[in-house]
Amino acid sequence: MASHVAKWLQKGKVNRLLVIFTFMFVPLFLLLIFTYIPFVKMMGFSFYDMKYIGKREFIGLQNYVAVFQRDDCFKALRLSLYYIGASFVQMSLALYFASVLSTNIRGGNLFKGFMFFPFLICGIAVGFIFKFFYTRGFVLDTVLAWCGFTQDQLPYWLKDTSINNISIAATSIWRYMGQNMVLFIGAIMSVDSTMYEAAAIDGANEWNKFRYIVFPSIKTIIILNMILSITGSLSAFEPPYVITNGSFGTATYFVVMNKLAHENQKVGLASAMAVILLVIILAATLIQKLIFKYFFGEGEEESWRDKNRRRKRQVMLEKEGVL
Repeated sequence: MASHVAKWLQKGKVNRLLVIFTFMFVPLFLLLIFTYIPFVKMMGFSFYDMKYIGKREFIGLQNYVAVFQRDDCFKALRLSLYYIGASFVQMSLALYFASVLSTNIRGGNLFKGFMFFPFLICGIAVGFIFKFFYTRGFVLDTVLAWCGFTQDQLPYWLKDTSINNISIAATSIWRYMGQNMVLFIGAIMSVDSTMYEAAAIDGANEWNKFRYIVFPSIKTIIILNMILSITGSLSAFEPPYVITNGSFGTATYFVVMNKLAHENQKVGLASAMAVILLVIILAATLIQKLIFKYFFGEGEEESWRDKNRRRKRQVMLEKEGVL
């Protein structure tokens, strides 16, 4: 019996399936234990009025209703617009530097290293760096004083509600631009060099090369980075939490959720906020994919806008009797 089992296991198809199952089992098991089961439990918590320790009272959808009724929850969600704006700036700068540094320029690798380095620093450390950077009379004020500004002319970068959210959102530009730049450089380097040579023969300038060769070739990476940046902006936590602890109107949705869960012990309400945020992120991702498909297409696929234009042109030509 044992010999038959050994021969069966040594068969090529069985051996292949066994290897696949063995290598998939551990990651799937860890994903189930640390992701899916906690998520299901959190969804269950959202229907209770509860603390971490103590009695639980089932209240149905009241936590979800409370999230929409509380000013601090959705007022905090509006702050994500600052981080979304910063993500567009970050992507634009990353794409610009990637276009420049993908060419063979002197010291290019050194610049790539300097720009990618901030991404290697943990978010807590970045928060402390910018906390001292923006503090009154410290680094930023000192640099601006060298440029001729007096301290009375400068705002309180972290207390002035007209500018503090912009200041904090700007930290994400510094931290994540290098990561996106490296991804863009990898995509640009994969473009066939003969296309550049053909464009140069036709007299195309650098802008035309970028518009008609580089951008269409790397649009998949651009779309992916944009989706990750915007969804990450909706769940911004480390910068406002570390730099201001959510004070002076800088508490994002995640910071408010953290305070409700850990300081106020409203675990059910915080769980409902987390579920709603997940739905918002999924909806934002879907909307972005539809928008990008309409304007730019997906992969080698033609955009919906170009398909509609071509279809309308074809119908018009058919009516005129050309086709």
